[in-house]
Amino acid sequence: MDFNSLTIKELHAGLVTKKFSALELCQFYLQRIQANDKKIGAFLQVGGDSALKQAGAIDNLIARKENLGALAGIPVAIKDNMMVKGLNCTCGSKILENYVAPFDATCIKKLKEQGAVILGKTNLDEFAMGSSTERSAFRATKNPVDTTRVPGGSSGGSTAAVASNECAFALGSDTGGSIRQPASFCGVVGLKPTYGTVSRYGLVAFASSLDQIGPLTKKVEDAEIVFEAIAGKDAKDSTSVDKQVTHRSVESLKGLKIGIPKEYFAEGIERGTREAVETIIKKIEREGAEIVEISLPHTKYALPCYYIVATSEASANLARFDGIRYGLSTRGKGIKDLLNIYLKSRGQGFGPEVKRRIMLGTFVLSSGYYDAYYTRAQKVRTMIKQDFTNAFSIVDFILTPVSPFTAFKFGEKIEDPLKMYLSDIYTISVNLAGLPAISLPCGQSEGLPVGLQIIAKPFDEAGIFSLGKFIENLVKP
Repeated sequence: MDFNSLTIKELHAGLVTKKFSALELCQFYLQRIQANDKKIGAFLQVGGDSALKQAGAIDNLIARKENLGALAGIPVAIKDNMMVKGLNCTCGSKILENYVAPFDATCIKKLKEQGAVILGKTNLDEFAMGSSTERSAFRATKNPVDTTRVPGGSSGGSTAAVASNECAFALGSDTGGSIRQPASFCGVVGLKPTYGTVSRYGLVAFASSLDQIGPLTKKVEDAEIVFEAIAGKDAKDSTSVDKQVTHRSVESLKGLKIGIPKEYFAEGIERGTREAVETIIKKIEREGAEIVEISLPHTKYALPCYYIVATSEASANLARFDGIRYGLSTRGKGIKDLLNIYLKSRGQGFGPEVKRRIMLGTFVLSSGYYDAYYTRAQKVRTMIKQDFTNAFSIVDFILTPVSPFTAFKFGEKIEDPLKMYLSDIYTISVNLAGLPAISLPCGQSEGLPVGLQIIAKPFDEAGIFSLGKFIENLVKP
């Protein structure tokens, strides 16, 4: 049976009514990975035997007519910066190449409680630092839409796995657009939840005040189901919040005010991308929504602000990888001096982009520069957040492109960090402000997917899902 066109809800119904078994579903995806992933390179590790065992356990529950969670028996792929007990957690880095996770991240624990079947771990830019998945220490993942192009990043492996039908859904992490940008490039749905709604416990930290775990799916409704499964307060993550997941149904767009920030349609956006987004905005207007031009005046400072805050936090978080406690170590290789163990282990273990960000963050936090850079960036961050607060006082949602361009070719931007960093120019403000946002396909430009970003007020994921499902129907030819 071909499961590619079925949503999570349809897969669940098929399992419950015994149209197919969880074992058959799992075998389908494992066979798909075996046949297809040599070309795509989405997975770093596939837990075939473990996945089949999990699927068999779900079939036993179905045979006993037990109540099943919405994700029971549904195969999922996990970005390789989240702990899954017994599987490697490499973060796409040589420094953690042989590290085996000793526990489950909270989001993984919740998926297992639901009965989701974990197929394996997916590729990413090293320590989630990148926008193309070219910076993995192990391989470059390809875009299933056009294998000469990047899938985006850093959650490129998870996104490519969903787009190439190698799993039913996947988890990624989003620090500055790492779920939404690859979702846009590959033509799938990617949700970055409100900061704190999903526990970060068991996610290897990049920038702690920006990181957030979220789903990558084929449909908005699937993202809603996964979000409901993984959201919630966690005693192991002090930044997590206890917010009740709510539901909303948008039957009509009449009376809805949609903000379009003029800064996001300025010079630099590709013509095809602009036209695809503007076409769907016109459709939304015809459905009765009021389109309001708004201004987010501090958007122009978002990129430098983000790269000061993110690299500062990265330099502190990655200090734990020292060649002593776990991971790659040069001990016993003729090096007896502690400092040189640190230097050699980190020098051999970290790739060039990670080193670049650690050095930048360490410089920013150093004596004499902290106030000039980090403190000032935090003040700008507050101003960016206030821009959104002001905007949401007059509109219900904000719509923007996800990226100023479609998926680019391999090697096109990797030698120029600034060009690469500009890939996330439309997504990083959302992380700085801690807001929820989703990317969903809204059309194509020269045969490549274009993503529409819906940004909402804090904790209004329900609104995003409701509006997203409505727009999803408008996009259909």
